[in-house]
Amino acid sequence: MLDKKTILIGYSGHGFVVADTAIENQLELIGYTDMEIVQNNPFGLDYLGNEREIDFFDNYKGVKFVIGIGDNTIREKIYNLIVENKREINTLICKSAFISKTASIGIGTFVNKNVSINAFAKIGNNVILNTACVIEHDCTIGDSAHIAPGAVLAGNVNIGDRTFIGANAVVKQGVVIGKDVVVGAGSVVINDIPDGKKIIGNPSRFI
Repeated sequence: MLDKKTILIGYSGHGFVVADTAIENQLELIGYTDMEIVQNNPFGLDYLGNEREIDFFDNYKGVKFVIGIGDNTIREKIYNLIVENKREINTLICKSAFISKTASIGIGTFVNKNVSINAFAKIGNNVILNTACVIEHDCTIGDSAHIAPGAVLAGNVNIGDRTFIGANAVVKQGVVIGKDVVVGAGSVVINDIPDGKKIIGNPSRFI
């Protein structure tokens, strides 16, 4: 069950999308954290400081957090910081998403509008599944990965930790993609990709 009192970490771009979904899920956003006060505050949230400040978490006991940061590496650091301070993170799922009853979704993962997660898919912690992406049967997605809008993972695809799959990319059934990989928008991936590579194109090629 989602905790009603929630703090948003990161309040621009992707953070606005997360805030929108938090409100859709009837969470009470008591404020946001960021490096400094933001100029664009569309939801009228209070600034609570920087989560990396000493004693920050001591000041906010009994609330949960949602992370509104798109960058995988930074988001993972924030996730670990929250866990180290023994605070909890809400998993946010848009009401329009379809999720198979046989699929599993990790802690702190964000599932955006019109996402499809099909039978026996396994989604890690702190993952972003962005608008209308498709995660087919038996796929596995590692922690802190980001699947961008419209991307399609065919059946039994394996995605490593912190990997980014660009908008409208397509990954062929059975392909294994390593950790810290970047797949460019619109790419078509038909072969396994080792850790740390960047690829673009149709068919995809290393850059």
